[in-house]
Amino acid sequence: MTINSALSKLSVLLGDRLSLSKSDRENHGQSEAYFPLTPPDAVAYPSSTEEVSEILKICNSENCPVVAWGAGTSLEGHALALEGGVCLDMIRMNEMTDLMEDSFAVTVGPGITRESLNQQLRATGLFFPVDPGANASIGGMAATRASGTTSVRYGTMRDNVLGLTVVMADGRIIKTGGPVRKSSSGYDLTALFLGSEGTLGIITSLTLRLHGQPEAVSTASCGFDTMDAAVETVIATIQYGIPMARIEFIDAATAAAFNSYGGMDLPETPHLLVEFHGSERAVKEDAQRFGELIDDMGGSGFEWSDNRQEGTALWRMRHNAYYACLGLRKGATAVVTDICVPIANLAQAVRETRAEIDASMLQGPILGHVGDGNFHALLLVDRGNAEEIAEAKRLANSMARRALRLNGTITGEHGIGAGKRDLMPEEHGQNAWDVMGEIKRALDPNGILNPGKLVP
Repeated sequence: MTINSALSKLSVLLGDRLSLSKSDRENHGQSEAYFPLTPPDAVAYPSSTEEVSEILKICNSENCPVVAWGAGTSLEGHALALEGGVCLDMIRMNEMTDLMEDSFAVTVGPGITRESLNQQLRATGLFFPVDPGANASIGGMAATRASGTTSVRYGTMRDNVLGLTVVMADGRIIKTGGPVRKSSSGYDLTALFLGSEGTLGIITSLTLRLHGQPEAVSTASCGFDTMDAAVETVIATIQYGIPMARIEFIDAATAAAFNSYGGMDLPETPHLLVEFHGSERAVKEDAQRFGELIDDMGGSGFEWSDNRQEGTALWRMRHNAYYACLGLRKGATAVVTDICVPIANLAQAVRETRAEIDASMLQGPILGHVGDGNFHALLLVDRGNAEEIAEAKRLANSMARRALRLNGTITGEHGIGAGKRDLMPEEHGQNAWDVMGEIKRALDPNGILNPGKLVP
């Protein structure tokens, strides 16, 4: 039983939708981050749950690894075929299959991207709120239990996925959950597969919670002399109960990157970027209350606007922060960190992280979704410089351990993949990590699903 035997059988099943071309394999062997090129042996393009089932039956019988692929925007090597095998590209399964407007729910294929979904929903008055920045696939967002800029108000994928269709390693098809808002029936299998990173099954359909599009949206930005003042303002904003749809932090280096990359004119100091959703009266009042708080906290340059085009431009720049920060060092790639701490410990975590990066050889802009305690450092490295990559990994591991020391987590939204797997026992304890491995072996005894990721 070999990979070649599996590929021969898959070729009969899929025809020209099984690609062995070097370019296709290499396109599916790279990531947004620092990981080396790792091409799979083949790329398959299924078009239905039933085809995914047949693919997995073949691969399971031949002990051929299978790695699911969405939009390729993950940052911890989640979709790289570390042990070869078949990359399962879900791009053809990208349709909105059942819109339930009155139930505020929709069923979609895993290959649909969040931007495409919201474009299709625009005329309904509904939208899907989870916004990780990248135009990621919905299936990939579920597999990594993603969150993003709007999570402070609307929650993460955990809060907005109601049900799944999943193909197990042996080809069995199961359905979990559905469009109902609650259930006390049995184990929560939906939650089990959310964040499982393709190690327990392949998601082929998702039922999502939708929200009403806000009547009015206003956007604001303001600067601070220090990072501590900006972070303390975030904490005060939450304590005062000002309802934010987004509240993002960028440091001085990120502000400089925005100016260079996007032609903005921000003072090169720490900033908060904020958005309010609601009625016209409510967002105006919220913006005014926030402005008063900014004055009390020593902020400056507070400006708010209800012009949606201006707001869209600001958030487009925030979503392009990764590429803007790469521009701070020509030819660089990045080790992107992703820790989350209780909001009360946020200022300390950011302060200590900034000091440690400043003492290193690397540049590392800091930004994040600080409304829920989640922030990132983009550690800029030369992809071919082993010393720099080692230093970036040291800093990233130090950040992760700092998060644990402050009662946080090593990842708030990016997931574990291959990049953070060695840190799992430190967060969960060896016994809990072993239990995760036991679940993996029970559901995937041959270990074909995304091997080398997440679990022991």
